[in-house]
Amino acid sequence: MSHSSASDFSQDDPASADEEAVAIKEPRLWSDNGWTARVIKNEDDDGWAVAMFKGREPEPALVGPWTMGRDKKNPKPLDVGAFNTLVKTASEVLRRHEQQLRAQLHKSVMLTLGEDRWEVTLDIVPDEFEPYALLAAHPQQGGHASTDGPVAERRVRPDFKLNPRSAAAWIESDFGPVR
Repeated sequence: MSHSSASDFSQDDPASADEEAVAIKEPRLWSDNGWTARVIKNEDDDGWAVAMFKGREPEPALVGPWTMGRDKKNPKPLDVGAFNTLVKTASEVLRRHEQQLRAQLHKSVMLTLGEDRWEVTLDIVPDEFEPYALLAAHPQQGGHASTDGPVAERRVRPDFKLNPRSAAAWIESDFGPVR
């Protein structure tokens, strides 16, 4: 007969789940489903603010003004409706931020050279020490990218200016070094 230790069950035992899974519903602190709302004193005036944190992130995803309570001195307590609205708003802020970052790190141009249609992409890799970008040429067939992947790929400087002229020059050079 084998003996099991408590650690053998920790993955399946909901009582041992980490603290993020525990819902907190206090007037100035709500935490549920990976989000935490914390009502804080507004440093700029006599009012209050609310900060929304996703998971264990040290920086808030959203900080905004918070309503005063009836006594005009203390903050209005958090409730389920307000928390859900804050989660929705903070999620949208993060989603837009991710879209903006993606737009900064990924560029593409479409061009036609002779009979051939191309999509040339530039994907920036923001490495802390050695950032670079990958330039890739994708042939288009019937308006869609070839399923075989790029016909050429080259590592370039992260500040490479991708435009129809630079893409055409690269293709016409048989995908040689770029300037």
